[in-house]
Amino acid sequence: MTWNGRNPQATAVAGICIFLVAAVWAVFGQTAGFEFVNYDDPLYVYENANVTNGLNWPGVAWAFTHAECRLYHPLTMVSLQTDYHFHGLDAGGYHLTNLSIHAASAVLLFLVLRQLTGALWRCALVAAIFAVHPLRVESVAWVTERKDTLSAFFFLLTLGAYVRYVRAAASLGRYLLVVLLFALDLLCKPTVVTLPFVLLLLDYWPLHRFAAPASAGGFGVARRLLLEKTPLLVLAAAACVATFFAAGNSVMSAARFPVVLRLSNALVSYVVYLRQMIWPVGLAAFYPYPEKGPPWMEVVAALVVLAIVSGMVLALRRERPWLWVGWLWYLGMLVPMIGFVQAGAWAHADRNTYLSQIGLYVLIVWTAAELSAGWHYRRWIQSGCSAAVLGALILCARTQTAFWRGSESLWSHAVSCTSSNYLALNNLGMALGAEGKLDQAIVEFQKSLEIAPDYAEGYNNLGNALTLKGDDDEAITQYEKALKIQPDSAGTRANLAGILFKHGKLDEAIAQFRKVVELQPENADAQNNLGEALLLKGDIEGARHIFDKTTAMSRDPLSSWQTLGQRFLREHDLDGAIACYRQAIQTNPRSLDAWADLGLAQFQKGDTKAAIDSWQHALDLNPDQLAVQNNLAWLLATAPEKPLRNGPKAVALATRANQASGGNDPVILHTLAAAYAEDGNYGMALVTARRAAALAAAQKSDALAATLQQEMKSYDTNSQQQNSPR
Repeated sequence: MTWNGRNPQATAVAGICIFLVAAVWAVFGQTAGFEFVNYDDPLYVYENANVTNGLNWPGVAWAFTHAECRLYHPLTMVSLQTDYHFHGLDAGGYHLTNLSIHAASAVLLFLVLRQLTGALWRCALVAAIFAVHPLRVESVAWVTERKDTLSAFFFLLTLGAYVRYVRAAASLGRYLLVVLLFALDLLCKPTVVTLPFVLLLLDYWPLHRFAAPASAGGFGVARRLLLEKTPLLVLAAAACVATFFAAGNSVMSAARFPVVLRLSNALVSYVVYLRQMIWPVGLAAFYPYPEKGPPWMEVVAALVVLAIVSGMVLALRRERPWLWVGWLWYLGMLVPMIGFVQAGAWAHADRNTYLSQIGLYVLIVWTAAELSAGWHYRRWIQSGCSAAVLGALILCARTQTAFWRGSESLWSHAVSCTSSNYLALNNLGMALGAEGKLDQAIVEFQKSLEIAPDYAEGYNNLGNALTLKGDDDEAITQYEKALKIQPDSAGTRANLAGILFKHGKLDEAIAQFRKVVELQPENADAQNNLGEALLLKGDIEGARHIFDKTTAMSRDPLSSWQTLGQRFLREHDLDGAIACYRQAIQTNPRSLDAWADLGLAQFQKGDTKAAIDSWQHALDLNPDQLAVQNNLAWLLATAPEKPLRNGPKAVALATRANQASGGNDPVILHTLAAAYAEDGNYGMALVTARRAAALAAAQKSDALAATLQQEMKSYDTNSQQQNSPR
């Protein structure tokens, strides 16, 4: 059937896709102007050197060989590296990527559901609710949750490939595509291990693959479908193992969260997510775990609700199979995140509903459509109700999204809508401290510690705020409290070591820096700090040993060798400095700075010829280096070894330097005067020295002015002798 030469279904599909993208933009477009937040964004992005080094082969190799932030999700990290390649640390670019992926997922959800069921408007409504529900805000507006948006995209691609495999003539190629997409999905976020279970649900409805042919029993069909999922189950098992090892000590012990407590919280969380779906208010970035567990009445009520709903959908599974599928989709997809294995101190999290609630949306929309099938004006009522629901969700989601514009607004809101939220108070304190509001920050840290007196990070952050206020003694006390609770905190030990170092307590600082290095052997900053402390203590060999390791660890050895040379130069270890600069030159023979610094070290050591050669080499690479021109001219004019002097060349170099500086630099004019004198032109030397002395006096450079006054006497005497009749 066509309308004006067009397929109305195709036109409707295109219009729905455009609407979904527009709806996502209406809610989340504001994030283009948002900042990063101080909740895992530092770990994932702006303090993660493996991300801020950009997209390159070493970075990609790191992503696939390391578990970052207690999860193995290499594709997520590569996507963040790609964002850095294009956007640097402009947070808006990362937010727009999240938005784009979420919009694409909303469109994919609509297309896949339509491919599964053929119900155009029901699928559109499910996708629209998914796109704009306020529970999506955390996953889309938080850069760190790139793993959510990216994994959802591959999840839906996998579903689409599976439907194509089932509906078209089954082939190995189509099946391998399903396996490949699922593998990519697991590399984005391993919690999608439940996807094979979802495929079995889709086999039940709407694919109806469990309907046994006359020649086969139902059990035989079920076994065949289960065997079909075996490669996917193997991948899921591998992801579970990788996740277990990646999580390490972030998995909470049974001593802190006993099994009964976890089960109680899981039951309550299932119902909390249902309530948030229907009434999405009071949403926060963090919900603190109830240390004594939820009230037993809440647990019993949750168990009753879950049992009643499960019984109803089980009883109706034949005549209304979407109830059974939608409900099990919700329950099953939440299993990895519901808290049976507790990998954090949160009771529940909005992000956990990102994919799991799709099943509930299907359940609700299909049931509502069936119940209203016989109504008069059904289409008007359905359209009006759908528009009202979507409008309310969009307004609510826009408001919720606005809280994510920055750390202070995010945590102020979390504090206002939760109770005993020690982490929200702590992070609010960090946000206030970053803005220089130290007194307010200290108050928030203290409130956090009143709620959670064993919160080591809170003591560390309070110590940081006190350090910035100048109260170092109290800061040391707070750091020590943190280390009693968490002795393996490298960050706290580094902070304590920094204060000790500042106050000249080198032995204590060195002891702390050594512990930091033991905890984090690959921490180049900790290694450098230890080296600095050893250098100040006079342990040159110990410092050199440490600095050799940091240079070997560096991705920029040229810069590392130069920095190390400057350290040795400051401590007057000229041989060490020269050796470092030579290593820098060996790394890059065309490094102007390395040649210039090498010349300076050789000059300070008294090796005039070597300094002249190094500075000349630097000028051969780039003749316009003002400081090198001046330094070389000075040596050519004043070298202790007379054969090394070259007056005409010194005058030429100093003249160029003087012209480049605008003729108002007393140091360069001092060099030019010395060059004229070496060239035998004492009259010009005297005139130039007078101008240099006047400028030095005006600039309060008293020592230089006094030196010039002495030299002017010599120039005047020599000039008079030069001009006297013979």
